[in-house]
Amino acid sequence: MSGTSYMEQELRSQPDTWREAARIGGADTPLPGAGERVAVVGCGTSWFMAQAYAALREGAGLGVTDAFAASEAFLGADRGYDAVVAITRSGTTTEVLRLLEQVKGRIPTVTVLGDPDTPATALSDATVTLPFADEQSVVQTRFATTALALLRAHLGEDLSGAVRDAEEALTAPVEKEWLDAEQFSFLGTGWTYGLANEAALKMREASQSWTESYPAMEYRHGPISIAAPGRVTWVFGPVPEGLEAEVARTGAGFVRHGRDPLADLVLVQRIALERARARGLDPDNPRSLGHTVRAAVRAGTHRAGGRTGRDTPCGRPYGPGHTVRVPPGSPGPAVPPPALPHSHRPPPSAPPDRARRTRPAHEPPETAVSRVPRPMSRIPCSARESGPHAPRPHLVDRHRRP
Repeated sequence: MSGTSYMEQELRSQPDTWREAARIGGADTPLPGAGERVAVVGCGTSWFMAQAYAALREGAGLGVTDAFAASEAFLGADRGYDAVVAITRSGTTTEVLRLLEQVKGRIPTVTVLGDPDTPATALSDATVTLPFADEQSVVQTRFATTALALLRAHLGEDLSGAVRDAEEALTAPVEKEWLDAEQFSFLGTGWTYGLANEAALKMREASQSWTESYPAMEYRHGPISIAAPGRVTWVFGPVPEGLEAEVARTGAGFVRHGRDPLADLVLVQRIALERARARGLDPDNPRSLGHTVRAAVRAGTHRAGGRTGRDTPCGRPYGPGHTVRVPPGSPGPAVPPPALPHSHRPPPSAPPDRARRTRPAHEPPETAVSRVPRPMSRIPCSARESGPHAPRPHLVDRHRRP
C-alpha cells in the first residue's frame, strides 16, 4: 500500500501539537492540583496514557494517583478520591461515559478529549479539549501523546527537549531488522511502562504484529524465554542493570535510545506504519476496529447481539446492538455478518447414540449469541432431553422461558 495515510500525517504533526499542549498545560487548567487523590481512567490507548500520567504525578510527590481501565475502575467512597481525570479522544466511549455518569455529583471530574461536541462534555464537571490533536485515522498517534504532553506540562515539566527529540525521531532511520522482526517485546519502568503498553498495542493494531509488553524488571521472570534471533526487545527509559547482556545471550535484538521516551514512541509509530505498508494493510482502518465504538444504552443496560448487561470491554468486536461512529468521508469498519440461526449452524459433536433434540413449537429459535450462562436449579428435565447423555436434573436452566 502506498500514498500518504492519515496515520502518517497525524504522527508527523506531533511536535507541533505537543508545543500547543505544553502551552495549555502550563497555563491555568482545571486539572487536579497538588495533594489531591486522583483516579485517572481511559480505554485502550487512553488507559495507557493514564498509566503514564499516574506514575509521573505520584512519582513527583503531587498526590496519590491511580490509573484504571474505565470498565474496571474502583471509585467507591471509601477510596477517598478528590477528582477523576478521564481521557477519551472521541468523547463517546461507553465505558467512560457510564463512569462519568456514575460519579457525577459525587466526585469532581475533568475530561481530556479531542472532540468537545460529544456527550462527555455534558457529563464532565470540566474539560480540557485538544481539537487540534483529534484524528481521522482509527489508530491513535498524536491525540494520545498530546494528551500526555498536556498532563506532563501541568506537572511542571519542560517539554522543549521532548519536542526536539520528537522531531529527530521523525527523521531517524527505520532499521530493516525492525521491519522484518518476527516479534517485539516492549519494556518500561515507572511511567514508561504505560508507553511500552501503548507501543505494543500500536504495532498490533496497525500491522497485526506479535507484540508483548512488561515492566522491565518483570521481563526476567519468564517472558525473556521468548527472546530469540529475529525478535526484538525494546526498552523505553532506563535499562535495568544486566538486562541488555541477558537479552544478548538469547540472540534477540536489543533497542534503547537516549531520547525522551515519549519521542521514542513516535519512532515506534513509524515502524508500525511501515510494517503495515509492507504487509499491504491499511493502517488507518485496522481489522475489526472503528474510529469510536458505542454501546446502545437503555435503562442502565445495553444490547450486544441480543445480550443485556455489562458493557462490552474496550477493543472487543461489538454486535448488532452497537453503533459505530466514524468521521465524515472516512471508510467505516467492516460490519460483521449477522449471527446464523440455530438451525443453520453445524450440530455440535455428540456420541452417535444421542438423539437429536426436537424443539417444541412454542419455543423461539436460539441465535448464536443468545445463550448466556444463567443460574441452574433442581427441577425435572423429562420434557427436555433423554438418553444416556441427557443433562442431569440439577443442571437444567430454570430461567428458560416456556
